[in-house]
Amino acid sequence: MILEIVTPEATLLNTDVDIISVPGINGEFQMLNNHAPIVSLLVNGTVKFKGTNVNIEEVFETKFTNDKGEYSLVIKSGTIEMKENKVIILAD
Repeated sequence: MILEIVTPEATLLNTDVDIISVPGINGEFQMLNNHAPIVSLLVNGTVKFKGTNVNIEEVFETKFTNDKGEYSLVIKSGTIEMKENKVIILAD
């Protein structure tokens, strides 16, 4: 599935991933390939994702941490939409 992370400053990420975990308003939840459509609010926490072909532009690499192939990005809040195997996160 495609993961796109957009902030007010820039599009930080647009890459293929296998699994995504996000801090939802009712707790953390995960999405896998071909997940049902969803729209949710996000709260202060960490967006985590894994994939075999993750590609982060060099200019944005410092915004993400990488722990043995699990990438993470701390956010303050945001929204997430999953539709047609594409996840868009609008994050602060």
